[in-house]
Amino acid sequence: MMSFSQRPPMASFPSIYSYSHKPLQLHLSLSNFSSSLTTHLSPPNHPLTPPANVRLAALSETALSGEVSNSSPNADFLSGFSSFSDSTKRAAAKSPETSRRDAEKPTERRVVLKDRYSKRRKDVKLGRNGEKIGSLRESKEKRVKKLRDDQPGNVLRVGLDSCSKMGDVVGAIKLYDLARREGIEIGQYHYAVLLYLCSSAAAGVVQPAKSGSRGRSLSSSSQSLSSTVEVVDCGSGFSGEDSLDGLVQSMRKAAGNLSSRSEGIQVSEELKRVALEKGFEIYKEMGLEKVPMNEATFTSVARMAMALGDGEMAFDIVKQMKEYGINPRLRSYGPALAIFCGNGDVESAFEVEKHMLENGVYPEEPELESLLRVSTEAGRSDKVYYILHKLRTSVRQVSPSTADSIERWFASKVASRVGRRKWDQELIVRAMENGGGGWHGTGWLGRGKWRVSRSRVGSDGVCECCGEKLVTIDLDPVETENFAKSVASIAAERERNSSFQKFQKWLDYYGPFEAVVDAANVGLYSQRKFKPSKVNLVVNGIRKMLPSKKWPLIVLHNRRITGEKMDEPFNRGLVDKWKNADALYATPTGSNDDWYWLYAAIKCRCLLVTNDEMRDHLFQLLGNDFFPKWKERHQVRFSFAESGPVFRMPPPCSVVIQETEKGHWHVPIASEVENEDERIWLCCSRGNSSSTNNQDSSFSPKEAKVSRQQMQTRDLVESLLTRRRRDECSSDEASSDGEFPEDDASVVRQLEAAERRGACVIDFEI
Repeated sequence: MMSFSQRPPMASFPSIYSYSHKPLQLHLSLSNFSSSLTTHLSPPNHPLTPPANVRLAALSETALSGEVSNSSPNADFLSGFSSFSDSTKRAAAKSPETSRRDAEKPTERRVVLKDRYSKRRKDVKLGRNGEKIGSLRESKEKRVKKLRDDQPGNVLRVGLDSCSKMGDVVGAIKLYDLARREGIEIGQYHYAVLLYLCSSAAAGVVQPAKSGSRGRSLSSSSQSLSSTVEVVDCGSGFSGEDSLDGLVQSMRKAAGNLSSRSEGIQVSEELKRVALEKGFEIYKEMGLEKVPMNEATFTSVARMAMALGDGEMAFDIVKQMKEYGINPRLRSYGPALAIFCGNGDVESAFEVEKHMLENGVYPEEPELESLLRVSTEAGRSDKVYYILHKLRTSVRQVSPSTADSIERWFASKVASRVGRRKWDQELIVRAMENGGGGWHGTGWLGRGKWRVSRSRVGSDGVCECCGEKLVTIDLDPVETENFAKSVASIAAERERNSSFQKFQKWLDYYGPFEAVVDAANVGLYSQRKFKPSKVNLVVNGIRKMLPSKKWPLIVLHNRRITGEKMDEPFNRGLVDKWKNADALYATPTGSNDDWYWLYAAIKCRCLLVTNDEMRDHLFQLLGNDFFPKWKERHQVRFSFAESGPVFRMPPPCSVVIQETEKGHWHVPIASEVENEDERIWLCCSRGNSSSTNNQDSSFSPKEAKVSRQQMQTRDLVESLLTRRRRDECSSDEASSDGEFPEDDASVVRQLEAAERRGACVIDFEI
């Protein structure tokens, strides 16, 4: 076992460790590292050993051996100018002419470096004794930073961050016990990381921090898993050579050698138990030390309650946040909601949802799917109806797993028995008009078994399964105007010299337009260099499709219309043509043209030609409620074929969950489709319902009238056929000139009258 008194000489370390401006301090830290490293390589005589990823990353003592070469490139780098002195010696042995030529380049490099350092020292002042005050201040700041980094609390923080990065629960617990043994003060941040790791392990899966985004789920079992971490023993003893600094150094080395985990780490049952016990011990210690709680620590404790299966405790933890003046977040409610939904406790689950809404927290698809699942299992049709409308307003397009949950409800026996047999059709139509279309919200309509299938919606907006035409949901004009004001307000704050206000005045004078073209997006399509010819093709193509054939607005940054390339006759001719048509607006230098074409399309309520998905931080400022609906209705995407530009117009119907006036449901399933014709929809319909007129609820009043006429026509046709069969034996063949006999002509006239009366075509063989 290596100790501080037995540390090896500096020359025994590889050259990569010799790079330092403070060899003595690095020498001591490497001794600590070597000591802790030897500890981990020895057989574990304490219960909580680091996980496999830490132990395997440790280097052997032989890997730390080796001589530091005096000619090492790192040694040269430390001096900064050692390479120049070597070249000067070589130049002395050469002829005067050769020495003069060879000395020119080093001289230039010396001059450049001198200028570089002189800029740094430009503001350096001299004290009374000639000392450099700036240099002394810089050295003092470095010393203060070094002392701050060497403080035990910061060393503990570095170690816990490494554990969080690697998902090392065992190492974090060992750091905590070492810190307590050494009397190191543990702060709120330390407790937050410890509780997070313990709660994750208690739930069964440790998700390393900063490992990338993935789909959320209330159940940790749905996350991707990697290796299982085992625990050897569960005591609390440590060997005498263990130290916090040494353990942190080894963890940092291991974290540097191994890449961050991108998958969850499934832990053993034994480690689950240890993490849960240790987690509550840490939580209790945090209270005794009177360390203030925050949202992260409360949420971790709620997750530990979830590991115990105690939903009431998890919910009480969230309620306590308000007492401490802490606003809960969506993740804070996850543990309580997961337990109640897993236990089939519908009332408690919706009590959690109610508490969320009261505190301004809105459930997203994972939470709504769990509520839908527990409502389906309990046969609560009212709750299912409520959740379907929640999905309609907040999710719009559901994931495949949510679609499966919806399908299970409509396939259940309870779903076939709920619904009104009779209703006021005019009331339903009025409710749909007031809501903008696509839903009425008055409850289940009809009775009978549901027909559930997966279908597509054609380019005409008609479902290929049930034949119903889906609607385009209207956007509230007031909401649209407020949205335009919001965009203008944000843009005006970020644009300088009142440039955006000038554009607003220009748009009021030359507008409105029927289409706006994001010219930069078009001109850079599938290439790096801007091509005005592509913009011209798209402008001419979309112009032909507009009712008035008016020029669309072309928004382009002014740097795109200047330069040597744009001065070519063809390109200059295109720009002049757009300017003469008052169709081009060049955004000024320093502006973001995204705000200009977006505002113009919203203000003019017209089409927007762009392939920009509008997902960056600028568009995130607009929120996730109205903006997606507006984009769906107005964005026109494009591509190029040999024949010219190809446009993908907005979908013929709103791609959102729709409830029809017949009581049927159509649910779009989220997928990365290039054309809306390829999207899969869940079609849920039934046809044996009744309205107040005692007719099939699948018919509107107009369709019901046509249906009665068709029934009368059918009776008339049957009587005509009976008469035709009775007189068939006495009828003569048709004359050669194509005229019918008197009886046949009479029958034909009656058939034609029946077709006119029934508004249909009678097609049969006689």
